Amino acid sequence: MRNPCVAHRGWSGKAPENTLAAIQLAMREPDLFWTEIDVQLSKDNVPVVIHDYILGRTTNGFGEVRAHTAQQLQKLDAGSWFDESYRGEPVPTLEQVLSQTCGRCRLNIELKTDGRYAGLAGEVLKLVYKYGLQHDIVLTSFHPPTLREAREQSSEVSIGLIIDGWRESLISELKGWKADFLSLGYPHATPKRIKALKEAGITTMLWTLNDVRTIKKYAALDPDVMICTNYPDRWREAVLSLNK
Repeated sequence: MRNPCVAHRGWSGKAPENTLAAIQLAMREPDLFWTEIDVQLSKDNVPVVIHDYILGRTTNGFGEVRAHTAQQLQKLDAGSWFDESYRGEPVPTLEQVLSQTCGRCRLNIELKTDGRYAGLAGEVLKLVYKYGLQHDIVLTSFHPPTLREAREQSSEVSIGLIIDGWRESLISELKGWKADFLSLGYPHATPKRIKALKEAGITTMLWTLNDVRTIKKYAALDPDVMICTNYPDRWREAVLSLNK
């Protein structure tokens, strides 16, 4: 199907974001081959899957993610904030996610850092190579030094910048980092920019589109543009209508 869907933090419109429950829902869809997740480091340097630096919004914990060990994070409730039926859903480790998705779903792994996690790229890459997924994932980040670190440690893994904006130097910057992926806030996508990115060999993913009309509008720019959404069912409705 055109415009591959990337389930944002799993199927986060239907289950609590960045949990195994949300990822499993996405994997059950026969035409959904990508899931996006956020990864940080625990106090004991274990890659864990959670978006916010502070625990309060999506768990019953307090304080920063990096102040807790992986074992402590696993004991938190990361589900009941979304719905009582998900009470007890833990903060997963990246390894737990990889063990379930390996061979079943490709991952866009956001290295969630503003520079606070020294060694994040390396710890993630260790697990990527352990599971033989170096050709089935892309590492993305808002933080260019972390992307450069990832590239220094692996020439095989795809890397990409996340940006909610545009600058004319962007494509040359990506090429300089040997990046082949761009995660772009969708309002900044134009036909000219999408064409230039494609001609430069850079895959573009637009985020985060959550209604059928918007998905349809931006998917129409190019059939290879990836669509990141909380609602894969709305993606399907939109792209099927473009195929008619």
